[in-house]
Amino acid sequence: MKRDSFTVSITVGAYGIAFGAAAIADHFTILQACLLSLLLFSGASQFAVVGVLGAGGSAASAIATSTLLGSRNALYGLRLAPILNHKGWRRAVGAQVTIDESTGVALSQDTNKSMKQGFWYTGIGVFIFWNFFTLLGALGAKAIGNPSAWGLDAAVPAAFLGMLWPRLKGRDTWAVAAASVVLSLTLVPFVPAGVPIISCAVIAILLGWKS
Repeated sequence: MKRDSFTVSITVGAYGIAFGAAAIADHFTILQACLLSLLLFSGASQFAVVGVLGAGGSAASAIATSTLLGSRNALYGLRLAPILNHKGWRRAVGAQVTIDESTGVALSQDTNKSMKQGFWYTGIGVFIFWNFFTLLGALGAKAIGNPSAWGLDAAVPAAFLGMLWPRLKGRDTWAVAAASVVLSLTLVPFVPAGVPIISCAVIAILLGWKS
């Protein structure tokens, strides 16, 4: 279990390099990139903030998009609450490291004790590596000069695609993805940046309601 946690932590954490580089490419400072990883600590939500603001969207659009993408963590918390039984400061720390990976490793264990260990080892491990590699990515992007000249401005859409692709399982998820692509591309010329992404949530809600 410890080996699984470490493998997940280093693999996912290393992806922070892409976020650090993408943040610099979209004109964030190194400090801002690092604070996003430290305080927000949700890969998809962080890329959303950088992508929306970098494209000229409003802070409200960035916050709304980030919140929608990160809302799944609240559902993870509800599922894990009776298992972890956090109290006091552990509840606050636990909430910060409740992510896809810590939840996945925890729920793959056989006993409550191993679930707790898997959650903490993975959550804290990813947190440490993600923040470390965010700094490396931001420093590296800053060192090479104009990030857009190296194609780092493509890191945000590439990162979204990388996170989305493994989750496209089954006809329903493919239908949602395809409809979202059509809707967002249709809206791009007519609405502010960030709104096309937010609007795609309507498709998922409608499909979930019908099913």
